[in-house]
Amino acid sequence: MSTPVRIGILFGGPSAEHEVSCASALGVARALADAGHQVVAIGVTRTGGFRLVPDATLAQLRAAVGTGLAIEDRLTVTGPVVELRSGERPGTLAVTAADTPGTVEVELDVVFPVLHGPYGEDGVVQGLLESLGVPYVGCGILASAIGMDKVAMKRALRAEGVPVTPQVSFDAQTYRAVDDPEKLVLGLRRPLFVKPARMGSSIGISRVAEGDDLAAAVEEALEHDNVVVVEQGVTGRELEAGVLGGWRPEASAVGEVQVKGGWFDYQQKYFGDSDPMIVPAVLPDEVTERIRELSVRAFAAIGGWGLARVDFLYDEANGDLYVNELNTLPGFTAHSMYPKVWAESGVSYQELVNRLVDLAFVRHAERPASARLEETR
Repeated sequence: MSTPVRIGILFGGPSAEHEVSCASALGVARALADAGHQVVAIGVTRTGGFRLVPDATLAQLRAAVGTGLAIEDRLTVTGPVVELRSGERPGTLAVTAADTPGTVEVELDVVFPVLHGPYGEDGVVQGLLESLGVPYVGCGILASAIGMDKVAMKRALRAEGVPVTPQVSFDAQTYRAVDDPEKLVLGLRRPLFVKPARMGSSIGISRVAEGDDLAAAVEEALEHDNVVVVEQGVTGRELEAGVLGGWRPEASAVGEVQVKGGWFDYQQKYFGDSDPMIVPAVLPDEVTERIRELSVRAFAAIGGWGLARVDFLYDEANGDLYVNELNTLPGFTAHSMYPKVWAESGVSYQELVNRLVDLAFVRHAERPASARLEETR
């Protein structure tokens, strides 16, 4: 970006990933402010309301030194209640005081939605921002929805020839109608990973080995979604790469997550006493290049724009690679893989968020004429 802009950061939200979002948002706010931009933090409450974080509070939080735990060093949803509407200038977002209709607190040039999980990463907030005609960072409505839904995601990947692990999916009614949940996973070998179809940060996921209670794992997943995905586990390494770009996206260096206890759960991600991420991953060159190529293909398969983290399972014994999932709004905390793999590729955290904002403006400018709401206002 050649000139500073006013950037709204949306964070928090109603999902179970509220705290993770607050932690990611602080990192993004710090980097954008250090680059000279005016940062406006808008917290989304757990019930979906908007609150404008006061400038003084935001400055204090940016300067604070956290505990070192990624999830503790974070913004908080605080401040007066506000509403969002289209700005007077085309392509801007007006943040207005809820108690004084029509009073504009600030007009934003672009929005960076640092919202993880449902209601933020799944196309919902993207639809809101599209309807208001404002540029925003990251994937659009469809790619966000597909990326969040593990069933739709795997279908899109298989359709483009991207390798994925064997899986089944079923809804709550189907599960309640069977007398034995084992009948729903016939043909899958243990260990199994039971997941809510639309959730992130490993929330609601259970690993089911021989002799474990499949029903308990399904019930846990159903606490977070009414559709469950059961995937056949792969004994191998967990590898991740970042994708960045628009029409011609690029893939980053490859990182590895070294897990304890069989898989990378929520506790290890955000409360571990050591950094489990190795960047770059120690791999043969041909495997690294294969991961990077598959990352771009997977990104294209869902129609991605801006960014995504692509997670792989690598069966080293057989040489098989599987795309486990895409995350269209990956974590930006101090422990997050996405900024780390791009730093290894020569793209600093600050440059990374700047490029993402640039890409938001590019996509907004290249919309077809029929989608340019400001022309009809």
